[in-house]
Amino acid sequence: MAWEEWDRLKAQAAAQEPSAGMQLNQVDGGGGGVTGTPSTYGDLTVSQGDLAKIGEHAFSLYNDLWDKARRVVPSSETAAGKLSGDGFALGGGLQHVATRWDEQVSSLRDACAHISNHMRVTKKIHSGDEEYVRRQMSSIDLLDGGFNERVGRAGEKNSVYGDKSDNEKKAG
Repeated sequence: MAWEEWDRLKAQAAAQEPSAGMQLNQVDGGGGGVTGTPSTYGDLTVSQGDLAKIGEHAFSLYNDLWDKARRVVPSSETAAGKLSGDGFALGGGLQHVATRWDEQVSSLRDACAHISNHMRVTKKIHSGDEEYVRRQMSSIDLLDGGFNERVGRAGEKNSVYGDKSDNEKKAG
């Protein structure tokens, strides 16, 4: 985009809505976004596959940032050194940009590594939780089954324990 084109676009935007000024793309306050409470649009659910996919994408981005985003740093630092050596003030500015770029790429890589590791840990923890809940539920089913084995009809006294008078005779 040429400088003249940028000036023309700014002037057009200012003419359309002079009070707004410069605005980044965003959803306006009136019509966008999710409306309602969480109970109106459901519970948050996530599957093990979703967690694994997020972790894989974060790991892939981590590697791509090293392979591709960092590629410009050595050449920028070399150019900055040559410019500074030749007496150009631009060399110091370019060195500053290269340093900041490297710091930001490192910060982003750290965030991707954190996300990737967190998804692996979360996946492992929740799979253990799922197994624990499954075991607990199966033991409850087994226990419930024992209570359902009746001797006699429902609501009647269990004949296994005998009559009250029989118990008193044995005690006396």
